[in-house]
Amino acid sequence: MTEIKTDFEIRQAEEDDVPEILVLIKALAEYEHLADEVVATEELLKITLFGINSPAEVQIAYNKNQTLGFALYFRTFSTFLGRPGIYLEDLYVRESVRGKGVGEALLRRTAQRAREIGGGRLEWSVLNWNEPAIKFYKRMGASPLDEWTMFRVTGNKLKELAEE
Repeated sequence: MTEIKTDFEIRQAEEDDVPEILVLIKALAEYEHLADEVVATEELLKITLFGINSPAEVQIAYNKNQTLGFALYFRTFSTFLGRPGIYLEDLYVRESVRGKGVGEALLRRTAQRAREIGGGRLEWSVLNWNEPAIKFYKRMGASPLDEWTMFRVTGNKLKELAEE
């Protein structure tokens, strides 16, 4: 595993971090060729990430000059394990600091959070074409779940499903 450099820190995000979180979300979307799908706003993120009963948490990697990356995750539950878990929705590190231990530190902090809540698993998805991320995750000890297919319902389809 890569050596984690000490020229950055990781902390729980605060409401004042929302503008930078949105910048990182947009950078991730650009990297994933999904920039046109970002509809999040600062106002919406303030409510959903820092309002009452927030469904998600964010860890921020930073140094004194800038935010380097983030991990955004939420709790899940495994009926088979009978325990909670964490789903890592997004892990993003600025291109200029990739390979310097930031992603590893964010992933480790997310795993620590899973342990803190008594969790039995940490899961996430990665785009099939994102070979650098796939190699990184395998190096960190993760295994792909090739026997599972993710499904999604959004937009009008979600509305239709909820109404029937």
